[in-house]
Amino acid sequence: MKIREINAMRGPNYWSVRRHKLIVMVLDLEEMEELPSNKIEGFPERLKAMFPSMYSHRCSEGCAGGFFMRVDEGTWMGHIIEHIALEIQTLAGMDTGFGRTRGYGEKGVYSVVFSYMEESVGRFAAKAAVRICEALIAGEAYDLTDDIQEMRELREADRLGPSTGSIVEEAEARGIPWIRLNKYSLCQLGYGANQKRIQATVTSETSSIGVELACDKEDTKYLLEQAEVEVPRGDIIRRERSLEEACDYVGYPLVIKPIDGNHGRGITVDIQNYEDALAAFHHAKESSKSGAIIVEKFIVGQDYRLLVINNKLVAGAIRTPAHVIGDGTSTVQELIDKVNSDPRRGFGHENVLTQITVNELTKTIIKDAGYTLDSVIAEGERLILKDTANLSTGGTAEDITDIIHPSNVSMAERISKIIDLDICGIDIMTTDISKPLSETGGAVLEVNAGPGFRMHLAPTSGLPRNVAAPVIDKLFPQKGDTGRIPIIAITGTNGKTTTSRLMAHIAKMNGYRVGYTTSDGVYIQNRLLMTGDCTGPASAEFVLKDPTVNFAVLECARGGLLRAGLGFKKCDVAIVTNVAADHLGLKGIHTIEQLAKVKGVVPETVLPDGYAILNADDDLVYDMRRSLDCNVALFSMDENNPHIKALQRLNGITAVYENGYVTICRGEWKMRIMKAENIPLTYGGKATFMIQNVLAAVLGAHVQGISIEDMKAGLETFIPSAAQTPGRLNLFEFKDFTILLDYAHNPAGMRALQNFTDELEATVKVGIIAGIGDRRVEDNNEMGAIAADMFDEIIIRQDKRLRGKTEQELIKMLDDGIKKRDPNKKTTIIPSEKEAIKYAVKNAVKGSLIILCSDVIPDALELVKKFKEQEARGELNYAD
Repeated sequence: MKIREINAMRGPNYWSVRRHKLIVMVLDLEEMEELPSNKIEGFPERLKAMFPSMYSHRCSEGCAGGFFMRVDEGTWMGHIIEHIALEIQTLAGMDTGFGRTRGYGEKGVYSVVFSYMEESVGRFAAKAAVRICEALIAGEAYDLTDDIQEMRELREADRLGPSTGSIVEEAEARGIPWIRLNKYSLCQLGYGANQKRIQATVTSETSSIGVELACDKEDTKYLLEQAEVEVPRGDIIRRERSLEEACDYVGYPLVIKPIDGNHGRGITVDIQNYEDALAAFHHAKESSKSGAIIVEKFIVGQDYRLLVINNKLVAGAIRTPAHVIGDGTSTVQELIDKVNSDPRRGFGHENVLTQITVNELTKTIIKDAGYTLDSVIAEGERLILKDTANLSTGGTAEDITDIIHPSNVSMAERISKIIDLDICGIDIMTTDISKPLSETGGAVLEVNAGPGFRMHLAPTSGLPRNVAAPVIDKLFPQKGDTGRIPIIAITGTNGKTTTSRLMAHIAKMNGYRVGYTTSDGVYIQNRLLMTGDCTGPASAEFVLKDPTVNFAVLECARGGLLRAGLGFKKCDVAIVTNVAADHLGLKGIHTIEQLAKVKGVVPETVLPDGYAILNADDDLVYDMRRSLDCNVALFSMDENNPHIKALQRLNGITAVYENGYVTICRGEWKMRIMKAENIPLTYGGKATFMIQNVLAAVLGAHVQGISIEDMKAGLETFIPSAAQTPGRLNLFEFKDFTILLDYAHNPAGMRALQNFTDELEATVKVGIIAGIGDRRVEDNNEMGAIAADMFDEIIIRQDKRLRGKTEQELIKMLDDGIKKRDPNKKTTIIPSEKEAIKYAVKNAVKGSLIILCSDVIPDALELVKKFKEQEARGELNYAD
């Protein structure tokens, strides 16, 4: 078995538009194709023995044990690998169960799709599943232990922490989209100009002064003392010679800690004498960046954490460090093992509690208590194993929110305002949180910026608290605010880029700050920031991350969809221009119906109150409406199209070309925008395929509330040119000839171009064409045949986009198509595009039209512009 490729789907894709993150693996079974599971001796038995838990897999049978039924009956190895990949993730603590395996269109090759929680784990599971299956086939032993641990470690390294994860989950539950901005905990909630950011539990609205204060324990304590908040008596020192005086001033017992420490580093508590204080001082020095050390009174009591969000107390917990309780017979290590056997304890953050690890600090604490790991401690005696009560080190937490005394609640909320933190954790030591600190002798020990939520989300005992909700309430205070910006997604075979550019232009004319993606780059407010084919999810995310953008227009091509899904989960409007045979035979897509299914994913992502705008003249596009859960609007070049008429009778929205006008209809009421011949993009109405693009764009603008006046302004100022529509019907008038540059790169595009050029007068029409390596032989043959109909002379060039083919192969495909249509057609072969253009210009006769079909627009445009500049100076040099 061989893995051809593994891709991660981060958003909706053609397999499913559910909220799954999917791994898509193309698996070549090679010689295993003719060996289904029941034909390999002992294979079903070995699989069941290794994965008895797979009995829960219902598979297509729809009942427990369904998958094993399929194995016994005989199923292909790709299907088995799908289930193994899901099961080993579940065994590693990631319960995920969506999977599909489908034929790729080649004998013995399958697309294996399964869900993941962390991409790195999903990729690892794909490769591990193949290794495991190969071992099962060979009857070899396979130990899962290392794989399971590796997946756990990958997850802990890559996953969002409990605090960040809870905020993201709450955002998702409210329909707020999010993007992870780095490999740590920096996340964006919402899109574009409406975004908010979080990093763990620090938000984009958190005061930097508040964070600085919380990180400076000296300033925090000073401000709280000034505000008459109970804090321990203490002193700040930097040198050892000041230690004794500070100890005498504060009085034993003491706590010594670094002023800029965190997570409990460098802290020593319950110091009873100067000798221990000296050791604690040096320990704190090791963890201090500034060298400043706090010496303060050790307060007797229990460790409480109060969580305040937006100046309101939302939760409280009592924390206990990792510990064991003696039974009089077990060793310390045996007691730790017993505690770790609690099913609630897991690796890292995978469970409610974390397993207690024995490190050097633990051994030191045990030694200081007079024990070793082999010691037996008395029944009922508690042995503390860590120096902090953090859950991440094995500590426990109990929710006490409902018993906090109102005085302490008021104090905590007041502290959040004093320190100026929108989210803060306040550490309190007291014997009884249900009484005011003034009565118990308790004190506020610390104020924390970015406090952890885990102890409140999943306490060891007591009521869990949804502390993420008030964070989202603060960031998005308006009811129903999702932080979204309008997203217009555009797909289809031809016309996507022009429609995207026109839609973006109309939105910009309406005052929006627009970001848009196209096949030639990413633009923010018409500034080109990324070049190349930018129609995939990474480019979409680029726009949606930009904090200046409040309107997004995203071109979505099949390549990005098949490779990595979409860069968004939901859009407001989806436009499907058409579906024609293009790129067939790639990535398992072999028929136009399959291609339509891929492109149909885009309208499936439209929000329920949004619009899918479909081409009513294309039956494959029109049929997409059947799987949609949103409004549908239609456009057509024929106002009498029966699909249009049917929707109009239902009072639906349509756009039609009628009596020479581009017209929007609500029901059967017409709202004429302008004559097509007055729209520059249509070249006086001659470019009918451009009229179709205009219909789609104005319909998109209309459902977004853009007025007809603003549409007209946009249409009138959108001039077909190298600047606004690079590579889309760019006409360059020279003294004796004309050059038309267009991106036509498939048979449907060539036919549309032919319809336009047939309307143009010329003494001779010269075409420069090229084959494309990722098209089928018959597609390139057809391109040649169409060229034979279009042009009086043909120049075949082939120096770009070979994509696995040779120049000679592609040239032959085109030439074969030309010769089949017209054996006598004048044809010249010049492989270099640059040289082909020079040749055509040099040999142009007066009144000729040179039609350049280019798939690498910038290079061709640069050369043609250079010729224009030279002609303007009277020094046109074809050899330069």
